Amino acid sequence: MERSVIIIGSGLGGLECGYILAKKGFRVTILERASKPGGCLQSFRRGVRIFDTGLHYVGGLGEGQSLRPFFEYFGLMDLPWKQINPDCVDEIVIGGQSYPLASGHDRFVERLAERFPAERNNLNEYTRFLKKVGDDIFKVFEGDSVEMNALLGRSAYEYLCSTIKDPLLRQVLSGSFMRMELRKSLPLYVFAQINNSFIQSAWKLEGGGDQIVRRMVDSITAMGGIVRTGSEVTSIRAVSGKVTEVEVNGTEKLKADWVISDAHPAVTLGLVSDGIRKVYKGRISALDNTFGVFTANICLKHGSVALPDGNIFIHRESVDLWHSDPSATESVMVHFYPEPQGGVTHLDLLSPMPFILGKEGLDNYPSASGKAIASESADPYESAKQRKLRECLDLVAPRLPWLEGSIESTYTSTPLTYSRYTSTPQGSAFGIRHDWRTPLRTILSPRTPLKNLLFTGQSLNLHGLLGVSMTSVLTCRELLGKDFISLH
Repeated sequence: MERSVIIIGSGLGGLECGYILAKKGFRVTILERASKPGGCLQSFRRGVRIFDTGLHYVGGLGEGQSLRPFFEYFGLMDLPWKQINPDCVDEIVIGGQSYPLASGHDRFVERLAERFPAERNNLNEYTRFLKKVGDDIFKVFEGDSVEMNALLGRSAYEYLCSTIKDPLLRQVLSGSFMRMELRKSLPLYVFAQINNSFIQSAWKLEGGGDQIVRRMVDSITAMGGIVRTGSEVTSIRAVSGKVTEVEVNGTEKLKADWVISDAHPAVTLGLVSDGIRKVYKGRISALDNTFGVFTANICLKHGSVALPDGNIFIHRESVDLWHSDPSATESVMVHFYPEPQGGVTHLDLLSPMPFILGKEGLDNYPSASGKAIASESADPYESAKQRKLRECLDLVAPRLPWLEGSIESTYTSTPLTYSRYTSTPQGSAFGIRHDWRTPLRTILSPRTPLKNLLFTGQSLNLHGLLGVSMTSVLTCRELLGKDFISLH
């Protein structure tokens, strides 16, 4: 008998769950409230230039590396991936001094040991540990290893301090801050898994993240699945501990054997009409979320500029990356878009930013179409964006003195923008903030109190393309069993 599943949201987690289950014979319906699928994998054009909204670079796509088996399974490896120069994937700039983060565990150690020779042995220990965690990606969630389970309840910050003695080197190793939110509450597992994947190798996708979305949607529909846009789930009805139907756009009723939500867990539970205790809803909605991001998408004049293909992370000398203030512009990531012919025609500046206004103020600010709903309130918002842009440009100017004079046009977005597009609380960049002190509360299972409602997505245990891909497999295991897929 054919089983059916409704998936709420078409971000990467929703698409991957849809792909897995369609391949296993489920009747799949993916419901997306926006006019386009993809969530933060969407791209947009400004003239001939393509900008990404969330995808900037990924780690671990080389042969035998952590992300590779997932993307092979989903049929994504033949997209135009471009490996970033292994000698300097990320340039970390602190107080005007530059430090390279290379890919390849041995090369990573060698490049940093040139600047920190006394830390060579400690760097070797650091990379050995990260590699071990990366090799055992699922074990921490399988409950069969005390050693791995301990990673959820161990502080990344304390591990770094105990392993690396030089405070400056600790800052450098933490310098690619936009891979994750660095807080002293961060579990060691999250820090180790994400950083290891980028030490393995780092890649950019020429032509934008929309290619992933189109490939996944085409594959799902070819297997009989349906991806519906403009289809907002407005209610989830439950009776006797099970979901009986979902309401779409306030009127349409749809039924399925299972419902998987790629929306933020708090948003998902807010849709459930009955069957979940208020105390559980309250606990999930009370969890802290990670910071949002200010983004400046910049088009350059005069064609292509010759720049390195890696990223540059620029920090004030005084910043504490593990206790930074997102309301202050202390750090900026410079992301260059690769061009097939070489050079750079456009780039992004990204910096942490708190949610500017509460949800009650959303309607007073520009809509997703870019048209101001209330002109009397648009000016303060635009002023805030321009101040943030000015601060970002000032911070990067010593490293890129030519940049400001080369700008043709700039397009900015804030956590408010991401909240409007994705319904993510506070426009959070990485979803729920995980805490090593309370791993059972902040690292979530795909299971919910309703037997046939499951979570997926980056808020559960690990973010980024690697984290979402792993989580989609963990979610689908609840329907298919532990051994339904081999990724080794």
